[in-house]
Amino acid sequence: MKILLASQSPRRKELLSSLGFDFEVVKIDCEEIIPENIPIGEAAAYLSQLKADAFVNLKEGEVLLTADTVVAIDDQILGKPRDKSDAKAMLQALSGKTHQVYTGITIKTIDRTFTETDVADVEFDDISEDEIEYYIQNYKPFDKAGSYGIQEWLGMSKIRKMNGSFYTIMGLPTHLVYKILREI
Repeated sequence: MKILLASQSPRRKELLSSLGFDFEVVKIDCEEIIPENIPIGEAAAYLSQLKADAFVNLKEGEVLLTADTVVAIDDQILGKPRDKSDAKAMLQALSGKTHQVYTGITIKTIDRTFTETDVADVEFDDISEDEIEYYIQNYKPFDKAGSYGIQEWLGMSKIRKMNGSFYTIMGLPTHLVYKILREI
C-alpha cells in the first residue's frame, strides 16, 4: 500500500511520519471555498473531501490522505489570515475565549472513501497587543487556520485548557488516521 499525502503542511508530514508510515507528498490544485450554508462542524470534512475528489490519478494499491483544519469562534469560521491585520484581528477575537478546532480527514482508495472530523475545544488566556505583535512578527502564522500554531510560542504560553486531541489542533487527528489506515 502506497500512501499519498496531499498536503504541503510540514506539521502533517511530521505527524504522519511519526506514526510510522512511509508516504509520498502529492500536490492537489483545488479551490477551497466553503459553501455559505454548510454547518461549521462539517466545513473541515467538506474541504478534505473536496481535495480528495480533485485528485484524479489514484491507482490500485494507493491510498490518498487529505486533511483540512477549521478554527471557529462565535459561529464564525476563521480561515488562514490574508495579511498581518487579519491575523491580528483573529488573535484578538480568540483572546481570553474558548474556540473550536475542527480537522477533517479523507482517506481514499480506488474503491473506498472514509471521511471523518475530530473537534477540540481550546481556551486562551488573554493575549495582549504586544504579545500578538510579537507572535505575528516572529512566527508569521499566515499559513495557519485561526492565525496560530498550538506547537508554537502562542500555544505554549497562552493556551489555558484543551478538551480534545492536541494533534487535531495541530492539523491531523492522528488517532483517526492510524485507525483507518490500519483497517484498510
